[in-house]
Amino acid sequence: MVTSIIILSLIGLISATLLYFISRKFHVEEDMRIDEIESVLPGANCGGCGYAGCRNFAEQCVKATSLDNLLCPVGGNAVMKKIAPILGMEAVEQAPRIAVVRCNGTCENRPHTSHYEGAHSCAVIAALYSGESNCNYGCLGEGDCAAACDFGGITMDPVTRLPRINPDICIACGSCVKACPRNIIELRKKQEPRIYVACNNRDKGIIARKACTVACIGCGKCAKNCPSGAITLTDNLAYIDSNLCTSCRTCVEGCPTHAIQVAEADENENSSINEKESATC
Repeated sequence: MVTSIIILSLIGLISATLLYFISRKFHVEEDMRIDEIESVLPGANCGGCGYAGCRNFAEQCVKATSLDNLLCPVGGNAVMKKIAPILGMEAVEQAPRIAVVRCNGTCENRPHTSHYEGAHSCAVIAALYSGESNCNYGCLGEGDCAAACDFGGITMDPVTRLPRINPDICIACGSCVKACPRNIIELRKKQEPRIYVACNNRDKGIIARKACTVACIGCGKCAKNCPSGAITLTDNLAYIDSNLCTSCRTCVEGCPTHAIQVAEADENENSSINEKESATC
């Protein structure tokens, strides 16, 4: 009995000694600036910065040689200005962004051809079939994006079944972008007014128009008339680069299907759509 106790004690002592020396050998000193930067961050841990939480973002800031490509979407430029002096760097002013729903497939514009009675999830519907209309690219209307938003910046319109972005709440964290299986939500420059193609349909003109009366038909008229060269046409779909767009509205006035939308400063995304909408799904 005594021998067993002595042997176990020796094993414990040897193990403790080995663990001590191993911990000392592989010990990594953590930069104290990480804690300091983390203390000025909002602590939302939303992942909108592209990293796994605020702690990881703080670590990336310490490792970086410049803050040009780093931004906390919740704290914005104000927080980055607090981080810069901690690192002895200069904060670069970055234009704020906002989520935009690139779909105008309301019940009136995109008639439903079937009725879904399964689980209320866009991800589930996208995995099972093309949806309740003939458009294989539009919003599925089950609100995965709204559920993913931790800030309450998205609500589902009960009439149109389209997401509505509240510009006063949205901090461009990108959660809704990741949650949408149809990839119709994107983060764009928060300029006023915001002008964008509210369509994601890549079918040819006739097919796209049959599925939705306000679909982009890929005519290219907007791209030809854009004075700033902000519009490109790829796979039968026009796209407006918010970094080049000057909000001149030439494309809005010239679009034959009214696929290009304008979001003013004092209205939510898709509010102009909702005002015109009267039909229910």
